[in-house]
Amino acid sequence: MLGQYVQALPGMLSPCLLVMVMSVLLTVGEGRDKPKSANWRLIGLIVGLLGALVFATLRGTAIIDRRSTVNLPALILAVVFDVAMIAVVITAHRLTKNWHDHPVALHLGNFAAAAGIACTTFYITPDVILQLTNFVETGKSPFTSEMLLRALGFLLGVGTAVVTAAIFRTMRSTAVRMSFTAAALLLVVLILIRHLTDLFSLMMNMLILVLHGPAFRTLIFFHNHEIQFTLAQALVFVIPMVASLIAGFKMPRTGANEAIARSHIAFKRRALAASVWSLVAMIGVTVALTVGVYENNKVPELSPPEPYSLSNGVATINFSQVEDGHLHRFEYKAKDGTTMRFIIIKKNGGAYGIGLDACETCGDAGYYEENGKIICKRCDVAINLATIGFKGGCNPIPFNYKIGNGKITIQTADLDALSQHFK
Repeated sequence: MLGQYVQALPGMLSPCLLVMVMSVLLTVGEGRDKPKSANWRLIGLIVGLLGALVFATLRGTAIIDRRSTVNLPALILAVVFDVAMIAVVITAHRLTKNWHDHPVALHLGNFAAAAGIACTTFYITPDVILQLTNFVETGKSPFTSEMLLRALGFLLGVGTAVVTAAIFRTMRSTAVRMSFTAAALLLVVLILIRHLTDLFSLMMNMLILVLHGPAFRTLIFFHNHEIQFTLAQALVFVIPMVASLIAGFKMPRTGANEAIARSHIAFKRRALAASVWSLVAMIGVTVALTVGVYENNKVPELSPPEPYSLSNGVATINFSQVEDGHLHRFEYKAKDGTTMRFIIIKKNGGAYGIGLDACETCGDAGYYEENGKIICKRCDVAINLATIGFKGGCNPIPFNYKIGNGKITIQTADLDALSQHFK
């Protein structure tokens, strides 16, 4: 449950906050007075979600076995539209003020926001969607307490992101517009930094880009503080929260007449409520991610790699070393310098389950053995022994090998070709 929660919350927080701030800054008019582009942001969200669903399905069924072929152009577009959204946030007041005099400018702003929302959603949510494949263990009934807890964790993570964005949106009428604009600007900048970090990391993995010195250390810093940058996306709303609180305290309880006095009192209450609930949301997200990630990572350490014979580009493991039915882990250094791991376990019936100590869904987190089960370290799902050696889901990524004469032989060239899964 906790694993699904800490995967879903940070994955959905960015799209939810982005949709919310663009809605606050760019929404104008009511009914027939709305611009033709009023619904483009919603369409962008739907397109992003549908694209992410298709991509996640293709990844989960191993039709697409290299995420980089899709992620590289997606990240490039995301960076382009992040920059465009920064411009939209800065000019949002001018775009919406007297927009009838310059409707094309507002349409362009809505288009940039819609495209940015679509790109961000498409890039970040496939990993969240793939958590759906982890609810049910292969070969087991879907109606189990474990499945229900995982589904509940997933729904709570998505729900927390949606509710957090909805709470922050309540400050739109109580905080000074400039304070909300500042928070929106910082949010988009943080999203841009994440996209740039992922783009440069991917380009380095694909040997398109080489960074050294300060540039490389900066990239590593951003990469290693992903959760902190996710938290920062929520914490930037402390700016409108403080502004809302100040506006509430400054509003007098009296007015020229009783009606105005009542409106002042109502504003003070709304401002106080919006500030308090926003603070609660920030604290909740901070505690959920920091404590949740810490607790979720407290899983048994991976067992140390075992020795094996490696000669002339062939790795050899004797049956006697792996015939006890337990998980055996091995390490190999690829030609490109990447340290890889692969696992071997003797399955029921005498066959061997062999694959990388990584999967398409959870990356190179690895697997460990507990109470006779092989469990993914990241998503906490037990892997059906019968499916080890086959593509799809959270199964170890398979590769070619040969069995004969009491030993398992693996061509290291087959391992070299899969090194990208450990970068």
